[in-house]
Amino acid sequence: MQQEEIWDADTAQRYDTPGSGMFAPEVLGPTVDRLAQLAGDGAALEFAIGTGRVAVPLAERGVSVTGIELSRPMVERLRTKVDEATIPVIIGDMATAVAPGKFDLVYLVFNTISNLLTQDEQVQCFHNAARHLTPGGRFVIELWVPELRKLPPGQEATVWHCEPGYIGLDTYDVLRQHVVSHHFRFDETQQAQLFRSPHRYIWPAELDLMARLAGFELETRHGDWDGSAFTAESRSHVSVYRVPPM
Repeated sequence: MQQEEIWDADTAQRYDTPGSGMFAPEVLGPTVDRLAQLAGDGAALEFAIGTGRVAVPLAERGVSVTGIELSRPMVERLRTKVDEATIPVIIGDMATAVAPGKFDLVYLVFNTISNLLTQDEQVQCFHNAARHLTPGGRFVIELWVPELRKLPPGQEATVWHCEPGYIGLDTYDVLRQHVVSHHFRFDETQQAQLFRSPHRYIWPAELDLMARLAGFELETRHGDWDGSAFTAESRSHVSVYRVPPM
């Protein structure tokens, strides 16, 4: 599966779920609060801006936001909310595409760095973030922790979420460090809808090494956007890397 095939017009049309899921106030609010705090009076660049889930409310908080996005249909959806003058977007791969200007904050949310399916591409993404940042600028990544502890010998899949009308499961290829997320949505009929996306999972320690290769230092790591402690039981983390001040 190529990323362009996954994030097509149908996916873009279904992506927004106002008020629920990742658009729920209790999910989105802390994300925007923390990013606004980190951006301060400076400009921000979002890698994989998508339909503007985070960028639009962040811009409404007074932060100057620019985006990079591979999927034209996702940007077209964004354009129904704000125009190009409000949030400029460069069409391209977040590992290599260049936005004009310098930024105090670059950020990647909701596990998006794992959409890059090779280690080389993920390392390139860190270098691309560093290229866009001012001295002392920050690169923020939200990423899930691989749930390999749940895999007994011979089992290749874990169910990571289950609720009425929805089941989410991941299938792992531990040799290539790949995982495919399967999202099943269904109702009282016999019909179900499946959406799949491939990822390359990254351990926090590997992520830190990628950061060092690009000249970053780890500033903070928390278990969520609210600043809770990151522990061995955390299912995800928010890591803030910083370019050393000159």
